Amino acid sequence: MFGKKVEKSMEIDSLIGENIKLTGKIEGKGNLRIDGIIEGDIVYEGDVIIGETGKVQGNIHCRDISLAGTVEGNIKAKEKLTLHTTGKLMGDAEVANLIVHEDAFFQGSCKMTDKKVKQIESTTKK
Repeated sequence: MFGKKVEKSMEIDSLIGENIKLTGKIEGKGNLRIDGIIEGDIVYEGDVIIGETGKVQGNIHCRDISLAGTVEGNIKAKEKLTLHTTGKLMGDAEVANLIVHEDAFFQGSCKMTDKKVKQIESTTKK
């Protein structure tokens, strides 16, 4: 009624549990939750959730990312990056929307992407 956002339900397609450590590149579709340790890049066509115990040392490319753990690398999200209170990002972010909760840690730079800005830039170059 007053512009409330309806949260979409998050179904997890793939889970990397707390006791798992993976080394290498991860590619896939759907929704991925990470509670373990990843050493390598993640390229996912969908959403990535990094829980409080999750740690990623590598770059992440996805649609949305919810970060409550730690990422040492760059993030490129087509839509949104949510950095929760326990979240730590040490790297650059390129996102359309950025949400940073109180006490979250972000060390790096952020580039905001927007389709309207891209359209304006492309028309001014002509």
